[in-house]
Amino acid sequence: MTETAVITDRPADTAAVVLEGRALSRHYYLRRGMFGEPATVRALVEASFKLHAGKTLAVVGESGCGKSTLARLVTMIEPPTSGQLVIDGKAIAAGHSVGHELRRKVQIVFQDPYGSLNPRQKVGTILEEPLRLNTSMSAGDRQAAARAMMQKVGLRPEHYDRYPHMFSGGQRQRIAIARALMLNPKILVLDEPVSALDLSIQAQVLNLLMDLQEEFGLAYLFISHDLSVVRHIADDVMVMYLGRAVEFGRAADIFEAPRHPYTRALLSATPTTEPDKRHERIRLSGELPSPLRPPKGCAFHPRCPFAYRPCDVDLPRLEPAPGGNSVVACHAVREELI
Repeated sequence: MTETAVITDRPADTAAVVLEGRALSRHYYLRRGMFGEPATVRALVEASFKLHAGKTLAVVGESGCGKSTLARLVTMIEPPTSGQLVIDGKAIAAGHSVGHELRRKVQIVFQDPYGSLNPRQKVGTILEEPLRLNTSMSAGDRQAAARAMMQKVGLRPEHYDRYPHMFSGGQRQRIAIARALMLNPKILVLDEPVSALDLSIQAQVLNLLMDLQEEFGLAYLFISHDLSVVRHIADDVMVMYLGRAVEFGRAADIFEAPRHPYTRALLSATPTTEPDKRHERIRLSGELPSPLRPPKGCAFHPRCPFAYRPCDVDLPRLEPAPGGNSVVACHAVREELI
């Protein structure tokens, strides 16, 4: 069975597949002096997944694991070096152009709500701009659509003529969400959408996103390093390390019984207020390796407490974990040493 088949076989999911990644890779080439050989940064390596309508797939991991690179590929900001992206049944292979109609199906909400909004434009203009550029709607219809979307995200009518600097961080993120929904997309890429907000505002924005998902049947690709937020919103979780997926499964299975040593370390660092769910912190030794010189075999083996002979030689593939419901790329898990 191929890695893609292992990850994406989900018989229990009956909703339509709106997004699929098939062995997506993204490499960057760096020059090293006039006579030096170019270096290759493998930011994303053979990522495969499926995203269903009305569901949320969370992608988690340390900085440099490939989360944001995956977001750029899914939103078609950058093309994949290899592999294939399938959006709403239409395949986009590496090196092929993408039409405007397909781009409208995928929108993104960025981490910094202020940096993603034009400070010189009023809220009404910001919301109407996608319609002006991509549709033939009249000015009156655009304004009506913008005001209706403002109401859906919890903004008041008088906010239409105000500038972004006049709003709080949570209100700005509501504006960014409203703008992303103006073209009626099927997929929203949420790149750390609440990490810049206060905790009380985070909960409000997350609840808004869940309500909008239910109303419009949206599929979310949720990029985050905050596992407490992921636990609240995700249906499925893909854990990444140095550009590769190391564990994939339903959120409930990942949080209740993580199998990969890296996933266990991430979860052990997540704060909890529930006494019966507190556990000992797993501290990883060493730093995240450089993507310019990734370790041979399993990239995690220099930091892994369970590493043994095959780990520094053979690259583990994603396979069903013995006695579990997730798929894991780990020799020790496969041999039931963990």
